[in-house]
Parts: sequence; C-alpha cells; structure tokens
Amino acid sequence: MRSTPGTETRRTPTRRVRSATAVAAALGLVATAAACGGGAAGGGASTVVLGIAADPGSLSPTMALASTALSMNTFAYDTLVHFAADGSLVPGVAEKWSLTPTSARFTIRSGVTCEDGSALTATDVAAEYNHIADPRNRSPMLGISVPVTAAAEADEASRTVTVTTKKPAPFLAHMARMLPLVCEESLAAPDSLAKATGASGPYRLTEAVPGDHYTYARRDGYSWGPGGATGADMPRTVVFKVVTNESTAANLLMAGQINAIQINGADQQRLNAARVKSRSIEALFGQFMFNEKAGLATADVAVRRALISALDLRELRNVSTGGEGEPPTAIGEITPTPCTGDPVTGNIPRHDPGRAAEDLKAAGWVRSDGAWKKDGKPLTVKLAYAVNQGPQVASAIELAVQKWDAFGVKASARPVGGAGIAGALVAGDWDVAWAPIGVTLPDQLVQFYDGPPPPAGNNFGAIANPDYRRLAAQASARPGTSGCGLWKAAEAALVERVDIVPIVSKENRLYGKGVTFQVNGSGIIPSTLRRSGS
Repeated sequence: MRSTPGTETRRTPTRRVRSATAVAAALGLVATAAACGGGAAGGGASTVVLGIAADPGSLSPTMALASTALSMNTFAYDTLVHFAADGSLVPGVAEKWSLTPTSARFTIRSGVTCEDGSALTATDVAAEYNHIADPRNRSPMLGISVPVTAAAEADEASRTVTVTTKKPAPFLAHMARMLPLVCEESLAAPDSLAKATGASGPYRLTEAVPGDHYTYARRDGYSWGPGGATGADMPRTVVFKVVTNESTAANLLMAGQINAIQINGADQQRLNAARVKSRSIEALFGQFMFNEKAGLATADVAVRRALISALDLRELRNVSTGGEGEPPTAIGEITPTPCTGDPVTGNIPRHDPGRAAEDLKAAGWVRSDGAWKKDGKPLTVKLAYAVNQGPQVASAIELAVQKWDAFGVKASARPVGGAGIAGALVAGDWDVAWAPIGVTLPDQLVQFYDGPPPPAGNNFGAIANPDYRRLAAQASARPGTSGCGLWKAAEAALVERVDIVPIVSKENRLYGKGVTFQVNGSGIIPSTLRRSGS
C-alpha cells in the first residue's frame, strides 16, 4: 500500500505556553470504576485542580515514561482505541479496525484535529508508528504502544493506517490504546513538546511552571473521545498542581484548594473517616528488581535468593502500606488485562535467614567480623526507590536496609525523585530497586525483562532469563488470549529465578472533592471529569 500525502494545509503550531521565568508561583493505570462524587454541575465553565505527587519531567508524548507524565498526557493526546470496563476495545480516533496475527488496519475518524487546527490524518498516525519503531529515536514507547518490528503505511483515500510486524504481535490493537497521537510536524522535534503540547485530545497546555503547576485549557470542538464523548461538559481549565507531601495534599483536598489527588499512605485513614469519596485501581505497589549487570554481586542468583530469604516480606508489605496492602498475584498488569493467572504465589523464596546464609556459603561467601565477604570484599547493596510513593515506602526501605545490615550485608538506601526513578535505573548505580511497573498487556513487560539494557533498551536490570525468553517468544506467536498460559509461565520464570520479587499490591486510590470522575490504569479518564456540588 503506498503512502499518499495529506491534502490539508499545515501551519506551524502556535505555542502559548509561558515559561517558569515569566510566571510567579501559583496554585500549589483498564477497568472503569464508578464515578466519584455526586452529579455534574456546570462542569463546562469551571476550573479543576488535580494534585500530582511529583513533577512529570518531560511531557514529550513519544519520550515520556514516568507515570505522572503518562497520566497528564491523556488529557492532551487521544488514542486510536480505548478500553471499556470489561477490557474490550471501543473506538477512539480509529472508528474501526481489523486484525491478523501480524497486522492491524485502523480507519481514522474524520474531523479529528491537532492543536494548530490541522487535521490528524492517516499519514500522521503512520509517521508516528514509524518514528517510534525506529530504534535510532530511542523512544521508550517502543514495545509498549508500538511493537518492536512494526512498520506502518497510510492510505489517505481510505483514511486507513496498516501496521505490520515481522513477528507476531498478539495484542497489536490493544497496544494502540497507549499511543498518544501527534501530528507529524511534532515528530521532527520531540523535545519541543517536553513542556508544551501538540494536542490531539481534549486539552492543550497553556502554562508550565516545573515543580509547581501545569495549566491545561479545553479545546473547542473536541468530539472524538471514547464512545463519542465531547468536551462540552468537561471543565474549561484543568490545573495539575505539584504537591510532594501527602499530608499537605490531604489538607489541601479537605480545604477545597485541590479537587482530586492520589493518596498512598496513612492520610487515607483520615480522608476515609471524613467520608471523602474515592475510586481505586488495584496495582502492584512494591517490587524489588535486581541489577544483574556483569561484575555485580546481584548478578548471582544465589545472592539474590539470599537477600530475599533474609527479609520478611510480610513486614515490608505492612510497613509500606500501613497494613493496607495484599500479597501480589501479578507482576505488573493492571486490570482489565486480557490475561489473568498468578505467576507469583509459591515462587518467591520464603523468609529463612538460615537458608540465606547457606546459599551465600555455597556461592563462596564467608561471614567474617559480622559481614559477608568474598575475595576480601564485603557484600554491599545499594537500594534505590522513588520518594513519591510516600513516607511509608521510605520506612519499608529503611527496614530492609536494617535487616540486611543485621544479616551481614552492607546496605544503603538511595532515594530518588519520582520523575527520576527511570533515570536512576538507566544510570545503573544500584543493586536493588523498589520499582513496580504497571502495564496493561503481558507483552509490554518484555522490554523491561529481556533484550538490551540501557542505553539501547529498557532492560534496566540487564536480565537474561532463558526460560522467560523462550516462553515469551512462544506466547507472542499466539494471537490474543490463546497465549495467556504461556505468558503466565514466562512471568513465573522471572519470579522463580529472583530476577524480580513482587512484594505488595495496593489500591491506587484517587480522592476527590467537588468533582466526579472515572478511573483506569492511567488515572482519571479525562472525558469523565466533571465539577460537582460535593
């Protein structure tokens, strides 16, 4: 199929975004849940303030991977398809689609526009697929929203985009739900969208004050949301306010200075007691990922197994969540996901310090002067974690460090800013990381647990698990849910070899006052956000 250029006249986008130097500081993950709060009241002419726990960093839709940036980008960029409450796909920018094991054809809805007023065309969509699929562009969305071997062609006459892959892509249409669509001009300079937008969705960014707030204005004429949703009743302005302290965030929510925010820690209790309404999604909240780069002690499975056996994961689970967490039964897929099953239970080493000591001895380590040593060098562990998960996680990290120290391991905590956790993993100065990953599809995890490490890929821990690679390849060759059994076996192989250790799952709870909304794995669904009287 030959690509044909669009017939629309392109204009250079006008960026009306004020920088931080020009503005004084102002206001301080897919199952659809029921709406939060009461009925809508005048949403179309209102301002809503949404709290975020960390600055998003870059908002570039083809480069951003931090969860805060991904959530914010759902307000500015639409996708080809959306998930319904039962996990089925519903139309978005694509009004229909067809699938084979190695291809998908999407028909682009007419009337969709980008922020500069030009039409979003099949050519634009194909260009974005090809941009992300080109490894030279190093987009972290490769393997998440676009299959690694994808190539796309557009036909403007039929308004279709055909995406083909060299290898089977079992969830190609599902992956399109994670592709934030931009017009082709924005692909030439993706960094230009780090603190601006080239919006295809209901909102455009008008003001960016990093570390403080981001203001989005509703786009007039928006009418291509999920299920045909329009922007008519959505708030005219949405402000994302950075509030790094959860207690402060809860206070601002109670005082009506912000309208919604996710609270992970102990402040949930007083919000619940005050009957502040909320909606939640169950997700992996805590997970240890090991750095298996050659030369590190944690490259040895015996060391990894010993480190976990030395800990009581139930203690970490309770401390990190204030007793609100549950043993995880998945390694990162957030519902609704096409594959269910439990690759975790029974596959994690039990708490047994005696067995941990035996594992280290068998691997050539000797305990001397209260410390484990090998070739005269002590066993050291640097434990990285994101501070934006709240103070309870920090306490759990301190507990793990104390337990390892008592066991004879020289351990230290490495706190990093929430938006910087991916950067810390890429930098590689860590042995263990508290790094839960949330995705929708099992094949989206492959890039994190197989393939090249940074800078060529996102296999942060340099994991090379032959069983996971073999089983994931077999699963990928089967369309859709027919490969689910193999996907779960592949994930179990990661847990059994202690490449990753899921510790705790928890409800990601978003509290709201004066607004109604629905949620999915990315956070608030923009098309459902409304002002309310309570």
